[in-house]
Order: sequence, then C-alpha cells, then structure tokens
Amino acid sequence: MEFFTTAAGISVHVWDTRDEKPNAGKCLFLLHGYLETMYVFNELVDALKDRYRVIVIDMPGHGLTDSAPADASGQRVNSLSFAVRTVVGVMDKCGVQRAVVAGHSMGGYITQQLLRDHPERVERAILLHSHPFPDAPEKAEDREREKALIAAGKLHALASVSVSMMYDEENLRACDEKIRETVELCETHDPDGIIASVEGLRTRPDLQDVWACPPVPLLLVYGDHDNYLPLERVEKLKELYPKVSFQLIPGTGHNSFIERPEAAVAAITAFVESPTTGNC
Repeated sequence: MEFFTTAAGISVHVWDTRDEKPNAGKCLFLLHGYLETMYVFNELVDALKDRYRVIVIDMPGHGLTDSAPADASGQRVNSLSFAVRTVVGVMDKCGVQRAVVAGHSMGGYITQQLLRDHPERVERAILLHSHPFPDAPEKAEDREREKALIAAGKLHALASVSVSMMYDEENLRACDEKIRETVELCETHDPDGIIASVEGLRTRPDLQDVWACPPVPLLLVYGDHDNYLPLERVEKLKELYPKVSFQLIPGTGHNSFIERPEAAVAAITAFVESPTTGNC
C-alpha cells in the first residue's frame, strides 16, 4: 500500500507491502539512490515481498517526499543525518523496531549514517554499489556545477546522461525501459529538493569507521562494470575492511538489482538468512 506520513517534520511518500503479504517475515527497508524514486525498486519488491515485509520510501528531496526544512540562512540541505531521521521516523510510524536495511548508492551512504546514529534499529545492512568515502575536492566541485545546471532547468538533461551511465553498456538495450522510466520520473522531483540533496552529498562525512567496525553484519554488493564504483576500488576496500562481506554480481554496472535481478535477489536473501556472525 502506498501512503503519505509525516517523519522528521516533512511529508514522506511510503510503500509498505504489509497489507499485500501480511504473513511475510522480516522487514526489509530499501533506500534508493540519487535521482531515483521508490519505483526503481519495483521489480525487487515484487521478487522479495512473498518472503519479507518490504518498505520503500521516496528519499528527502526526491519524488513526492519533501526536503529538509530551511536552516537559519534559508538554505535547505538533505543531509545524511536528516535522511536518517526521516527513515527512523517512518520505521516508527510503521511499527518497525528493527529492519534489514539496503541502500543503493546515495541510499547506501544513508544506510551507513543510520548504522552510525541508530545501530539498534538495524538487523543487517546491505550496500548496493556504495562506499564510505566523502567527496574528493574535484568531485565536490562537480557537485557545485551540478547544482548550477539543475537551477538552470537542466535536471532532465542531467538525468538522461547520469542514469544511462549507471548500467553496463552490454545491458543498455535490455534495461532501456527501466532507464526511460527512471528518467521520466525525474519530472516528479522538485529541482530545489534535488539541489538540497546534492548539497547533502557534497558535505557528507567520512564513514570509514562504520566499515572498520560494523555494528551489524554488513554486505557490499557490487558489479564489475560500475562507472561510479570501479572494480579496482572495491578490491582496495576488501583489503582495508576485512569485517565487511562482499558479493560480486558479474556483468553489471551500478544497478545490479535491475541488470541481473535473479542474482541480486539470491545475494540479498542468502545474506539476510545466513547465520548471525560476530561483529564489533
């Protein structure tokens, strides 16, 4: 069922499968990435809702969810901490004390911040094509240019380029309908909300401590043709963070759960249902 609720002082668009599958097991909370909406997970939800209660939301500034309130200077910033307060607020409204949380890209940053701020609300965590590092100086400059493009009315053009780059070139034709849907849904974004989200990404903190000592079992799902998280960077992460689990889905870019859905579902369910392992 889709509905709106209030969390962290804003209106949030929510989809909860509890009414569709009242006897489903654990709760799986999915957090989408930048320029996406909850609907990016449509196929994943369909594949998992018989097994789990699945909750997805439009993240702050995206789709039909509001942005963070303005600060004293009048600026709105959809920071990771504010997004976490929104997620926790939705969990409270839905009567969920703990959930398995899976975040895609930007949603993965939010998942990591959730582990830092409220580890007691997370049973296990899955990062879909995400990492713990803050923006490098050159990337922060790119974010400023991106904000200027969006302010100039170029959000749709920006999405048309960025969304396609999330896929392995070999999968573009097969995923063309999903790419077109994601870009078209950018019409639902408030450009000011996306600008606030870009600023939240630009100013996000270093989250390497979460990887060094994860408070719950933590899995990174990654692809071998990811333009945003190259394979060589993942190999370095494996060396640096031995307490994190890693799962490669071959033949995918930044959106393995769309490009190879069966493999992504298998990786998620295997991790969720594996015996509890020690953590910090």
